[in-house]
Amino acid sequence: MSGLLHVAMAPRPGLSLDQFHEWYNNEHGPTRLRMPHMFQNGLRYRATDGLDTEFLAIYDVTDMSLLETPTYTELREHRSPREAETIGQVDVNRRFLDLVGSQQSPDFVPAEQLTDEEAAGRVLIQVEVSLQDTPDAEAETIRWYAEEHIPMLSKIPGWLRSRIYRTPAAIEGATSAPVKIITLHEYAKQNGLEGPEHRSSMDTPWRTKVFASYIAEKSRRAFEIFYIFGPGPRELDSLAKLPRTKSFADKNKMISTIAGDNPFISAFITTSDGLVIPYRLEGSTDKNAPTVAFSNSLLTSLHMWDPLIAILKSARPDLRILRYDTRGRRSVPEPPAPATLDILATDLATLLKALRIPKLHALIGVSMGGATTLKFALKYPSLVDRFIACDFNVASSDANTQAWKDRIAVAESEEGISALAKVTVSRWFHEYTMTNRTELADWMVQMVSENDVQGFIWSCQALWGYNMREEMQTCQVPGLFVVGDGDGKGALVKAMEGFKGNLGEKGGELKVVERAGHLPMCEDPEGFWEAIEEFL
Repeated sequence: MSGLLHVAMAPRPGLSLDQFHEWYNNEHGPTRLRMPHMFQNGLRYRATDGLDTEFLAIYDVTDMSLLETPTYTELREHRSPREAETIGQVDVNRRFLDLVGSQQSPDFVPAEQLTDEEAAGRVLIQVEVSLQDTPDAEAETIRWYAEEHIPMLSKIPGWLRSRIYRTPAAIEGATSAPVKIITLHEYAKQNGLEGPEHRSSMDTPWRTKVFASYIAEKSRRAFEIFYIFGPGPRELDSLAKLPRTKSFADKNKMISTIAGDNPFISAFITTSDGLVIPYRLEGSTDKNAPTVAFSNSLLTSLHMWDPLIAILKSARPDLRILRYDTRGRRSVPEPPAPATLDILATDLATLLKALRIPKLHALIGVSMGGATTLKFALKYPSLVDRFIACDFNVASSDANTQAWKDRIAVAESEEGISALAKVTVSRWFHEYTMTNRTELADWMVQMVSENDVQGFIWSCQALWGYNMREEMQTCQVPGLFVVGDGDGKGALVKAMEGFKGNLGEKGGELKVVERAGHLPMCEDPEGFWEAIEEFL
């Protein structure tokens, strides 16, 4: 039986609401949304009726029996110290509700499928009735709801959906407890509650009979949608309002939040093929801030962007910044499978969905990340306003494929990926950097050396046998191309000059960063920022 996890929460005096919201939005809720086989969604509501118990969270459950399994029960048994401290300062009324019936408008769209802006203001009316101790009270009350009351509510302007639940849920085993019927009624922000259609639904002979014969007590609550969970933590606003001492890391070091003036979230999402992809979210704490995402090159990590991000955060504090480790950095899916540009683009789309980011202001990528960026703009044009693709080619060649196979042989040799790292960085960086900025080269060698070998072997195959020459002519997203003047000893400058005009109807501009190689944003972040600032 499907149903609902229904949790009413009232923070006690003394608990910071910022601490309460940050814990709930960044730890508690996303943990449950990472179990989609169990939880279909997670929604938070805030009371608008002025009554106690201000916050409500509801989760649609696919099968209520799953709430009795260790997968779920151990979440409560093994709480983090931070969760235990916070929940100890909250009055919680947690209930399991079995779904009895549901009716919805033809225009209804679940809130989790809307953007935050589209869902804002949605109203939830909760009506709870206790039944008299008569044999047919439950059946007759449900029948009235289904056959008269909800059909009449559906005439109210703005009505979206009504659902009927009962408690105690069958899985709780407390069948001797008095049965309560709980109905949840959803309305658009602009609605006809308290209007003539609503008043008519409250004054019928059948309703009078039901309340006289079967219902012992009734309560009504009014809520407005407050927050919609995704599997990826994204709440920067509350995090920024907390002292640094309220930073958090889970026991597996997979999720961490840094509180204070410069907040950021390091966490992960899981792709459809089971691969874990870490990400980092920082910058503007405004949930509606334009977001810029970065796609790194093969063998590097999201930290390759550190020099540029320092400039970006200072120059553009209005932007939210999203970085992630491209697949292959840490592991491969099971069973292993070659990466493709399509898969890499879909990984980013999955990340955006998990973070409930409806559209990027910009996507910036380099090398394999540059090819991924162009592919993303082609495959998901509705998800990005503009893109900047750097130091890449729109098509591979047989010679390139063989070069990757040769590099795989080096990575699999006795010296391993450390040997590949030294060769790779010497090829990537400008000769000036290799001679005069050895600390930068050493930083990059170390970053490349930490790549998972199997991850490299399977992910580099995304750069085998691809061709976007014709496809890029259909691109609807404006793009800028950037390249280091020394990349491939100047060969890549010529290659990118050759294809820049094929982008969409108007072509794309190419900017060249002087005295830089394959990663100009690392070698000359100021010069790279100068190249992209106006376009961004």
